[in-house]
Amino acid sequence: MSSEAFATPNYEQLKKLTNWRKSTFLVCLFGYVGYYLCRKNISAAFPLLATEFNFSNTQLGLIAFYSEIAYAIGKFINGPLADKVGGKKIFLLGMIGAIVSNLVFTLGHSLIFFIITWCVCRYFLSMGWGGLTKMIGHWYEPSKNGTVMGFISLNFQFGGVVATLFAGFLVAQNLGWRSIFIYPPIVLLLIFIWSFFGSKESPEEVIKGTNFGKGEHFSHTFEKKNLDSKSIIKSLLKMKIYRNLLVFSFLTTFLRSIFFFWTPKLLVDIGMGASNAILKSALFPLLGCLGTIILGYYTDHHAKNGDRAKAMWIMLLGLIISLFMVSYLMSSGNMANNNLIVVFIGMCGFFLLGPYSMSSGCLTLDIAGGEAAGSATGMIDGLGYIGGAIAVWGAGKLSDNLGWSQVFFILAICSIFATISAYFMSQEFQRKYLNKN
Repeated sequence: MSSEAFATPNYEQLKKLTNWRKSTFLVCLFGYVGYYLCRKNISAAFPLLATEFNFSNTQLGLIAFYSEIAYAIGKFINGPLADKVGGKKIFLLGMIGAIVSNLVFTLGHSLIFFIITWCVCRYFLSMGWGGLTKMIGHWYEPSKNGTVMGFISLNFQFGGVVATLFAGFLVAQNLGWRSIFIYPPIVLLLIFIWSFFGSKESPEEVIKGTNFGKGEHFSHTFEKKNLDSKSIIKSLLKMKIYRNLLVFSFLTTFLRSIFFFWTPKLLVDIGMGASNAILKSALFPLLGCLGTIILGYYTDHHAKNGDRAKAMWIMLLGLIISLFMVSYLMSSGNMANNNLIVVFIGMCGFFLLGPYSMSSGCLTLDIAGGEAAGSATGMIDGLGYIGGAIAVWGAGKLSDNLGWSQVFFILAICSIFATISAYFMSQEFQRKYLNKN
């Protein structure tokens, strides 16, 4: 369908559409923070579960491993499903599943129960990002992808901060490990009610036939052809730039997942108390928020030829240095280095989470547009979390056998490959620009 078939809204319609866009943006922003309250709590619970049930890091790693696999499967299924049934429906369904699964988790006493329940939880949690991206893709022009998705991507960084601090507070009150899975879903239930009434799938739900949110680049390939999910996936995989993005997502999710699951536990392992370790682990997503905003804004305003990947690989150089420093400081075994280790873990968040958020954020919308956003993010995140599953299990196993210093040395090597991947993606952006002109 051509852009001429869409009507420009009048003043009253524009005001109404703008209000709904703001409201939907806030739902996507804070709704996904709610998702993280019922997701990031598992890492805060690891030290307590280890004490309560005498689980080793290898055993805890099995919870992380299988739930990452469930999350990856969910991404492959629920991303295209969001394109088919709508982003808002998937976004809300994921919340309900996460609420129920968290409450059921408190009934467990065995490793197998925890694994199965958390796999179910992660499957429902996999619905969130694809649904969110689908909605945002409808409401904002492509020229705003970097800034909008930069701010939207704060939800999982800031959500990680809020979830960690909330869990740390509960632990400090000596309420027990079950409290970490009771209070967060109560909060998410309130967010669900607000999200249901405070958002719209697209401007079309508000004003039929409007061109609001489509912008000058509405002639995107997928939107013009109105392809089904299978055809969208085939078209995406034909693009070299998208295949490069899949590799990049695999590597950066591999890195991020270890921090996501293991930061509180590794800080406990090097001598910190549980509540102190949980609270200090929040520095990783906190500095990640800053890195995400800076990178999103910079690439919208200063990336030449649409090449966001150049800034990404330059930023990842800082990650390489930070990871080697964490490995070096841990190898000394000196507890005086613990606060410095926390600082460098925070720097890892700054240098990693900005580039990571690009892969299933603005780069997805740049390549696929709003119409194919669910399928595109589903494949990117699905493949990424297969890497994450391997990483979290391997980290638990290696930490038991070789220590955390060796784990971070391996992460530093992996970050080199991630940087190289981003560099090649940058070269592809440059090639596409030259061919276009």
